Amino acid sequence: MNILDRIIDTKRLEVQQLKLEGLPLVERPSLTPTIHQSLGGTDLSVIAEIKRASPSKGDISLNVDPVAQAKRYAASGATVISVLTDATYFKGSMQDLAAVAQAVDVPVLCKDFMIDRIQIDVAKAHGARLILLIVAALDDETLHDLYDYAYANGLEVLVEVHDATELERAERLQAKIIGINNRNLKKFEVNLETSLQLLKTKSENVRYISESGIKTIEEAKMLHAAGADGILIGETLMRADDPAEFIQTVSGAHHDTH
Repeated sequence: MNILDRIIDTKRLEVQQLKLEGLPLVERPSLTPTIHQSLGGTDLSVIAEIKRASPSKGDISLNVDPVAQAKRYAASGATVISVLTDATYFKGSMQDLAAVAQAVDVPVLCKDFMIDRIQIDVAKAHGARLILLIVAALDDETLHDLYDYAYANGLEVLVEVHDATELERAERLQAKIIGINNRNLKKFEVNLETSLQLLKTKSENVRYISESGIKTIEEAKMLHAAGADGILIGETLMRADDPAEFIQTVSGAHHDTH
């Protein structure tokens, strides 16, 4: 069994437990979609990620203060802050998501492996404005159902693909924000060429985000030149002495971080 299949099996158990527990009684505000627009423009947008660990890299920054890290990201010009909420494989939590969403004005992405509507409800209840749907993890019927359900509830969706076949499925969905993952989720190998190839067939009015394996400012600029509207970057920022400098340099932002 590959890593993605293992994670999805765990998610099925988590979803069963969520349905037994029921939803937390949290005010869920109606939201106006705006992230799609904010990812457009001449500058490269940065989705800056809070990531404690991963199956491929092990522990990255277990003791990170997610609120302090999110505030650094926001002050540096990040367009969106991504919070990994998977506990088993990435050592994140919904509490991290809620704390970050309350602490910053920047919209927050719930980065998880969504297979059921109840996960979308929980993400929204904890302050997410954007959710992730991974094409490789979902059949078409479930993909369409979860996508429509998220937008009906005022959330936006980052639809993640890894190859041309998955990109076609995302386009049939009429996805507005497409993430191209340079990491193969079955083997967890990384190749930036994945983004460079798939960006050759860009559609009008779709935002394209290159995800995973971006380590240098030069790589970020190369992806921007190839047509990426933004990058999603986690491990590099989590390990950086000064994540603000990286975000400002690649995005062209000049924010006061003091």
